[in-house]
Amino acid sequence: MGSRASSPHDYLHMTYARDEDAKLETTRARLSNILKRHEDLKERLSRDSDKLIFERLQKEFEAARTAQTEEISIDDDEWNDGLLATIREKVHMEADRKVMANQVNVPADLPFQSKTTYRIRNMVIYCLDGARIGIQYETFFAGEPCEIFHCVLESKSFLEKMTVIEHTLPFFLPIRELESDLLSSNAIKFIDHLEEILQAYIDRREQVRLIKELYGNQIGELFHSLPYNVIEFVLEDFECKVTVSIRYSDLLQTLPSQARVLAWPLRSSRRISTRSSSASAAQSVPFRLSYAEEALKTLCLPEAYADIVLDLPHALKRIFSSQDSD
Repeated sequence: MGSRASSPHDYLHMTYARDEDAKLETTRARLSNILKRHEDLKERLSRDSDKLIFERLQKEFEAARTAQTEEISIDDDEWNDGLLATIREKVHMEADRKVMANQVNVPADLPFQSKTTYRIRNMVIYCLDGARIGIQYETFFAGEPCEIFHCVLESKSFLEKMTVIEHTLPFFLPIRELESDLLSSNAIKFIDHLEEILQAYIDRREQVRLIKELYGNQIGELFHSLPYNVIEFVLEDFECKVTVSIRYSDLLQTLPSQARVLAWPLRSSRRISTRSSSASAAQSVPFRLSYAEEALKTLCLPEAYADIVLDLPHALKRIFSSQDSD
C-alpha cells in the first residue's frame, strides 16, 4: 500500500514544528552569546587582580621553601589540633622574637633559628613572617600535577581565632562560608575541607577539558557552571540529537549525583516524516537513555562518554525497533 497523502493537518503540524525549532535555535544562540560575554567579563574582572596576588604569594611561598631548614612529612593521624597549635605557637614566637630583636638592635635572622615546613598529603604548611600560616594546596589529575592554590591564615595572638587574610582560590568556591562555619571551631577540618573542595573542582574541570579535547567534533554545545557542578552538552552526529545534563549535589563530588540523557528524534529525518501526524507528534517527545545515565553516575566523564557513544547506535536501533513494532 502506498503512503498516505499528506493532509492539511499534517502540513500545519510540520509548519508548527519548524517554527518551534527556529524559536528554540534562536533562544539557544542568544543564551550561548550571553554565556560567552559573561565568561569574558568574569575573566577581565578577575584576571589582573588575581594574577598579582598569586604571583606575590607564590614568590613568598617559594622564598619560605628556600629558607626552610627541614620539611617534615606528617601522617593523617599526626595531623591534629596539637600539631596545629605547635605551628601557631612557632609563628607567634618568631614574630615576637623579631620585634624584640629590632628593639635591642640584634639581627633578626640568627643562623640557629630553625625554619620548618610540614607536608600533609598534597598540602604544604609554611610558617610565614608576621605570625601568619601559609597553606599551599597542590592539585592533580590522572596522576599529573595541575594548579597550585594558596591560603594564608593569621591571628592577632596565639589565643585568638585565625582568619583568612589572603588566598588564591577561585572566587566562586565558598571559602568565606567555610571560614565562618569551621575556622574558629575546627581549623583542621577547615584546612582539610578546602583541600577536598579544590581537588574535586580540578577533577570535574579536567574531565570536561578532556572530553572537549578528545570528542570536541561530536559535541555541538557545552555549558557548565563556574565550579563545574552543573554540566550540559549536546551530541548531534547521530540519528537523534542527544542532550546530556549532569548535576553534583555538593562540591566534594567527582561523580554526578544526577544524570539525565535524552534522545530527541529529528523531525526532518526520513523515518519520521513518512509516518502519520499522530506518530510524528509522539516521536517528537524525547526518550531517556537509562544506560547512559548509569554510565555517567558510575564512571568518570571521559570514560562514560566513550561508553555512551559506543552503545548509542545500538540503543537507538532498539528504541526505533520497539516503536515500529507498536
